[in-house]
Amino acid sequence: MKKYLAASGLLLMSFQLNQEVVFEPYTQKIPGTEVTFDLTPIPAGSFMMGSNDPAFPDQNPGHEVAVDAFWMGVHEVTWDAFELFLDKHYEESMTEGGLDERVDGLTRPSLPYLDMTFGMGKEGKPAVGMTQYGALQFCHWLYLKTGMFYRLPTEAEWEYAARAGSKERFFFGRDASKLSEYAWTHANSQGSTQPVGQKTPNPWGLYDIYGNVQEWTMDLYEPDYYARSEKDNPFNPAYKLYPHAVRGGSFKTTEDQIGSAFRSSSDPAWKRIDPQIPKSQWWFPEAPFIGLRIVRPFISPSPEEIQAYYNQEPIADY
Repeated sequence: MKKYLAASGLLLMSFQLNQEVVFEPYTQKIPGTEVTFDLTPIPAGSFMMGSNDPAFPDQNPGHEVAVDAFWMGVHEVTWDAFELFLDKHYEESMTEGGLDERVDGLTRPSLPYLDMTFGMGKEGKPAVGMTQYGALQFCHWLYLKTGMFYRLPTEAEWEYAARAGSKERFFFGRDASKLSEYAWTHANSQGSTQPVGQKTPNPWGLYDIYGNVQEWTMDLYEPDYYARSEKDNPFNPAYKLYPHAVRGGSFKTTEDQIGSAFRSSSDPAWKRIDPQIPKSQWWFPEAPFIGLRIVRPFISPSPEEIQAYYNQEPIADY
């Protein structure tokens, strides 16, 4: 049975394939390059999403949610992969045999005027500073390169994966004094992103699910959404540019604002110094703390539904 993203007509996941899909960890190679990234399987299941903590009303009420199976990136997307998408000439120079016609014709952002790392460097570090639309088009590029349907997680998928079966504030329990073992935050990051994979992962093998960079989700952020959230694969479709839901906290986030249920939102102020007029659909020059982690649904949508997902028009920036 197909399950559609409410109000958008886009398939979330469940177009039945005739071929057998093996549900295990794998490494995705970007064809023609030496760049790879790892994905781990997240099994289908139910969990209590949010919390009933009165100090954080946007996490209320705690409610049961069912999530279908998917793979998730072991790490946040790094500059190794993202820069290939960002700069077609760089990608062409790094790709054996040149670019496929479909990849060559992909619409990409203009190269930004500013240092998108804000002096933090790129080697082994998470890519930062893209809008949600830019993150979506990176996923589109990955699809054209690999033939695999990658997308952003929903809020429910993100929290389910972050919890890894835990009902506590953190996947490792309640003791906030242990957070430095698992996350780069304001307390230990020295004011910079850090190379991915240096901290202890959660039980499902996800590194830096807390801290380092905040991670985009597909959902519109609404503080009261949980009061009307559906139980099965909930998704709150975006009908305006701001605010989108972001998760996980970053290297700038204080430890009291991090946990599996903690929700944050995008802010138009992030674009204040964007040098492009009109403001770019791709970049947030004042957001060196926002990045992405990708997912791949266990059961893929049809080719038509995939194209509908990737070819969404950007929402006007106002």
